Amino acid sequence: MCKAAGLTAATDASGGGAAGSVYMKLNLTNKGSEPCILRGFPGVSLVADAAGEPIGAPATRDDSAGVVDVLLAPGQTGTAVLRYTQARNYQGCSPVDAAGYRIYPPEDTDSLFIPQPTTACSNADITLLSIGAFQPA
Repeated sequence: MCKAAGLTAATDASGGGAAGSVYMKLNLTNKGSEPCILRGFPGVSLVADAAGEPIGAPATRDDSAGVVDVLLAPGQTGTAVLRYTQARNYQGCSPVDAAGYRIYPPEDTDSLFIPQPTTACSNADITLLSIGAFQPA
């Protein structure tokens, strides 16, 4: 399985937006010298800073794309669809600044940080994020 220490993380906002949501690709690239496998869903949360605790609710899983093994040779990328819903769409959100995203590769307890300032809801009853399963890029 691919581990955080052997990966780089980035987002690609080419997915567009709809009705207050932004769809982006979450890309994990194998920076190691050996192949590894991504299988399933990453954990994704908004955080206050690179070492910060999660803000609000973590991403829910979007099961529309099935789980497959994504074999990453060195330099190859796996991608998952990440949806961010605008925080200010919600009553009771209690908006706060987030510095970016904390990403946990599937079956890993170590994480990666993607600096991408946005607005989060400190109210954990409001879910702003959803994430799909990894697919070949």
